[in-house]
Amino acid sequence: MIMRMIGTGSSLPQQIVTNEDLSKIMDTSDEWISSRTGIKERHLAKEETTASMSVEAGERALRNAGIKAEEIDLIIVATITGDYITPSAACEVQAGLGAGRAVAFDINAACSGFMFALHTAYAYLQSGIYKTALVIGAETLSKIMDWSDRSTCVLFGDGAGAAVVRVCEKETKEKGNGRGLLAFEQGTDGFRGKVLACEGRKNRNPLIQNSFVPSYVNMDGQEVYKFAVCTVPASILRVLDEADVSVEDIKYFVLHQANIRIIQSVAKRLNVDVEKFPVSLDHCGNVSAASVPILLDEMNQKGMLARGDKIVMSGFGGGLTWASAVIEW
Repeated sequence: MIMRMIGTGSSLPQQIVTNEDLSKIMDTSDEWISSRTGIKERHLAKEETTASMSVEAGERALRNAGIKAEEIDLIIVATITGDYITPSAACEVQAGLGAGRAVAFDINAACSGFMFALHTAYAYLQSGIYKTALVIGAETLSKIMDWSDRSTCVLFGDGAGAAVVRVCEKETKEKGNGRGLLAFEQGTDGFRGKVLACEGRKNRNPLIQNSFVPSYVNMDGQEVYKFAVCTVPASILRVLDEADVSVEDIKYFVLHQANIRIIQSVAKRLNVDVEKFPVSLDHCGNVSAASVPILLDEMNQKGMLARGDKIVMSGFGGGLTWASAVIEW
């Protein structure tokens, strides 16, 4: 079957916080942040929530695809910052969109979340269970940051990105297989998972008297960097080999937007011009599960993608997790 992305959308909070803004509340500077990360500003939620941004991104993706919410069979939201433990963010999106016939659930794979969700949706579609899926990556990371920790909080932002994926039955009959999703791989290394972590709520049952202490993201930046620059190029080469596609055939490499140095290192290891690696982290920061779909939507809205273009997408981060895909647009 041929399964295509037929629409994209994204949503960012209205409030933009620059590096200069952060320098007024902590010991940092624009030079310190931008030279180490490539980040100049990020969007932080004020009135927005993970669900509200997800709904807005979903609505825009549906409009871009030219379909109605009633046509969606499956909604998957990748997030680590849902507004509730239950209901899931996906169930909130279902209600917000009015997608009454859809099945909805969340996936937690941190910065690889959108890619994991996309692969899960493709599996449902490939099996014939569903025909149309809405896949969303969304985060309100600002609520799990320690805003006194300049080494971590300056990296992250809030936002949501979405894609509509559909089985294109007419193309399947006319052209056969080999288009749309060409290859996919994903992996985890839970043995090193604590190098990027955020604890959940502690147990306070009648047998345990824990005081409430909020938990925040903590990260061993050097270990995460080493993981990313080794794992991501290897993953990309494996999916290219599986798809029988060369590096030279790829128009763009759409990577998780964690750090400009990681992106530059991956480009160097693949021996690819860094110009083939578009970025959004300069104005969005690291938005975890939302970074890949936000960047993809920006590229789509700018007219950078044409039918038949081959692109690589890759996510990597907490878990530790990674996932890469080769798709034909």
